[in-house]
Amino acid sequence: MGNIGGVAVAIALGGPGALFWMWVVGFLGMALKSVEITLAMLYRNTDDPDDPHGGAMWVIHNTVGAKGGFSLVIAKTLGFVFCITLLIMTMAGGNMFQTWNVADLTLNYFGVPKIVTGILLAVLVGMVIVGGIKRIGQVAARLVPIMCVLYLLSALAVLAVNVQEIPSMFALIFRCAFAKTEAAGAFLGGTFGFVFAQGMKRALFSNEAGLGSAPIAHAAAKTNEPAREGIVGGMGPFIDTLCICSLTALVIITTGTWNRGPIGEMTGKVELVRNEGKVDLVAPEQVSALPELPLGETWKVNTQVFFLLRLPVDQEGAWKHIRIYGTIQADRLGRPRNIAWEEIPDGAQWVLDREGKPVKGVFRNFAGATLTGHAFDRAFPGLGKWLVTLAAWLFAVSTMISWSYYGEQGVVYMFGKRFVLPYKLLFLLLAIVGAFLVKNNTELGALADFGTGWMLWANMFIVLTMGHLAVKSLDAYFKRLGAGAFQPRNATNRSHIE
Repeated sequence: MGNIGGVAVAIALGGPGALFWMWVVGFLGMALKSVEITLAMLYRNTDDPDDPHGGAMWVIHNTVGAKGGFSLVIAKTLGFVFCITLLIMTMAGGNMFQTWNVADLTLNYFGVPKIVTGILLAVLVGMVIVGGIKRIGQVAARLVPIMCVLYLLSALAVLAVNVQEIPSMFALIFRCAFAKTEAAGAFLGGTFGFVFAQGMKRALFSNEAGLGSAPIAHAAAKTNEPAREGIVGGMGPFIDTLCICSLTALVIITTGTWNRGPIGEMTGKVELVRNEGKVDLVAPEQVSALPELPLGETWKVNTQVFFLLRLPVDQEGAWKHIRIYGTIQADRLGRPRNIAWEEIPDGAQWVLDREGKPVKGVFRNFAGATLTGHAFDRAFPGLGKWLVTLAAWLFAVSTMISWSYYGEQGVVYMFGKRFVLPYKLLFLLLAIVGAFLVKNNTELGALADFGTGWMLWANMFIVLTMGHLAVKSLDAYFKRLGAGAFQPRNATNRSHIE
């Protein structure tokens, strides 16, 4: 979901320049991931050869803690700290981020209440992680590669339709990566620092380089070559960020989804009224006042729209753009009827166009994966509705199963297997809560960052202090590789062939 929803958040908040910094972080992440996975393979726990355990907690346990005594106390403390951050990321990014994106997509396209989607996802995942019904996981494992191929082919088709935009698009990406991006359409604009931060955060969330999650999965691999497993894992950020994430971002940029214009103006007067030093938005509160949607679409309960306003930043006349959201609410029969508008900050004014006239258009709010779906729909109507929604369901279920395993390994390290079942039940409960926890792109990004940030701090300390051990292993592996130590037994000498 980081490839679908996370990238959309990066472009929606940081603009096209965020993609450049995703490329940079993805490239550097290849080396980082190779090191942390090699470490996990070198120092995993193999007390049960058929069920090995690995990850940063075991790295520090089997290096610093190997000396025993006070060193073991320090190692266990650091291992506990990492496991706590692992559980935070598991519940936030590996669980609630997934369910919210799927729930928002399913609501916008099919009108299914978010809580229903959350419950259904919790049931599907629960049947695997609690009920032991592995067939669901096996089916997802077979379908996900097919879905990946369809997603990539569809993205390439969108780019082919907009092929004339590609040269200017790349120029825009590089230009926006190093300079302030001005507000345009639904895009609020951003400084260089903000653009860099968005690209970095979304890339790390997507490819998980430096988080320490992937080493937990790789540590279960059956291999006698830790460095080789590290190299395999190091390809992840290339495939993930430089390929799949890039295609998602390019679809959003080439279709103009990131800086789309308003869908129209509301019927009825829309004004800003000043009263006792406060500013109020006077706008119709009936859904019937909203502009009509494209054929086949209708306004749905809990979806959002917004107006653009501006706020003064300093005394020199600088402004920043903000969004004022309105949420569609239901009547007694559950039908979309009213619009509840947010409060407006003091000092807010209308955004002005080039002619100095107020911009009063109303925008549809697309957050996370829903923005990606809309981008596909702009090129091929219906493609986002069916392809992106199906991909989101499959990716979310498989990702949640994976992250539940990561969190389980942290629980086992800290408390043993007796606490695994309560942990799994809490995981499923938060899956339901996560379906309706977030409201917009900013909050969605914060949810992902909350887990990513904590886990990075804990894991990077271990990687930086112990990374030299992995580098030695990788260096020795490449020397043996160059010396022909891994040639197949039936390989024929090259000089003999010649």
